[in-house]
Amino acid sequence: TWDGWAAMVVEMALSHRAPPPMLVLSPGSCSFPTRCSASTAKSLLFRFLPFLHWLPRYPVKDWLLGDIASGFSVGIMHLPQGLAYALLAGLPPVTGLYSSFYPVFLYFFFGTSRHNSVGPFAVISVMIGSLTDSLLPSENFLESVNGSNTTVNEAQRDAARVELVATITVLTGIFQVALGLLQFGFVVTYLSDPLVRGYTTAASVHVLVSQLKNVFGVSLGEYSGPLSMFLVSGGSLLPRTLRALTCGAHRGPQKPAREASIIISTGISYGVNLKAKFGISVVGNIPSGLKPPVVPNVSYFGQVVGNAFAIAVVGYAICISLGKIFALKHGYKVDSNQELIALGLCNFLGGFFQCFAISCSMSRSLVQESTGGNSQMVWIVTFVATLLLNLDIGLGASVAFGLLTVIFRTQL
Repeated sequence: TWDGWAAMVVEMALSHRAPPPMLVLSPGSCSFPTRCSASTAKSLLFRFLPFLHWLPRYPVKDWLLGDIASGFSVGIMHLPQGLAYALLAGLPPVTGLYSSFYPVFLYFFFGTSRHNSVGPFAVISVMIGSLTDSLLPSENFLESVNGSNTTVNEAQRDAARVELVATITVLTGIFQVALGLLQFGFVVTYLSDPLVRGYTTAASVHVLVSQLKNVFGVSLGEYSGPLSMFLVSGGSLLPRTLRALTCGAHRGPQKPAREASIIISTGISYGVNLKAKFGISVVGNIPSGLKPPVVPNVSYFGQVVGNAFAIAVVGYAICISLGKIFALKHGYKVDSNQELIALGLCNFLGGFFQCFAISCSMSRSLVQESTGGNSQMVWIVTFVATLLLNLDIGLGASVAFGLLTVIFRTQL
């Protein structure tokens, strides 16, 4: 009360001590000791939704052309990589397209890196694939044919694996959002530039080695743990890394040849009918449309909680490592805690739409940066064109426009 406070002031004055400050609870304040102002709410909103800060200041004249070329180039890469990484995770190819759309769309609103290309990533797909193979192997879905022969019920197996992986993805997102809210991003302070570059280089070698069995058509078992990269099905040590480095020393097709090769190879496969004549594996039929959201099966949580946490940490480590490299090169900063939250929301919400856990792709991020990309803006155009025109026409339109923009930029 006022009388009690006045008496305390008199007592303090007599003893030559300063009275304590009086806290006044103003109307509209949200707590007793602090006052919620419009500027504070605006600051929190801009921190949680970074696009509100940079989008109104977007330099159209300086960035738009580069973002268009970058957006189409990265969007084109998303299509084959999404299909391939879904197969690497032991899932139907169409889930790779879902994972190339929903999380990337969400990162536009919540992410702070201007050059990271989020979406399917080979290392994360390998981790998911080893989990689907161990928990839901194909042997669990065998059914007899004509009473003697057995075959795998692929539709039933794929449906079960999609349900499992969607649950893992949601749980991964929960871990990442929780770590971001707990300010776990402070660990980035201890990531030096040599550490970041060494980690990303080693991760790229893991990605390359994981694809060797598909390149050479060899069937190998899946392994995890130390030295797993050197293990083959016989259990012996084989220095596949040397072959990986040899293959990686040769530069792949450059833009715009990279985009053209996708169209040409797809056209040859379809026109010549390589699957029927030569037994070459193809992706097959891709269902059209988007799936409605589905609640994950929480009964899997106890089985996959450890794997989900590992995927959450590895996915964030790759994402923030690439983000730091690009931010240092181009003179801006990435918010490590917001990156955790952004990545977590991409995974959490994507899991409801049959996506698998995502991170940042090194190859797509490098293409996005090298083709003149300055923000997360214009890749949406490729996805809109593909969604409206379907995969075949959308891909052709995207490649054609991408080639024109690259040619136009090189002639300026």
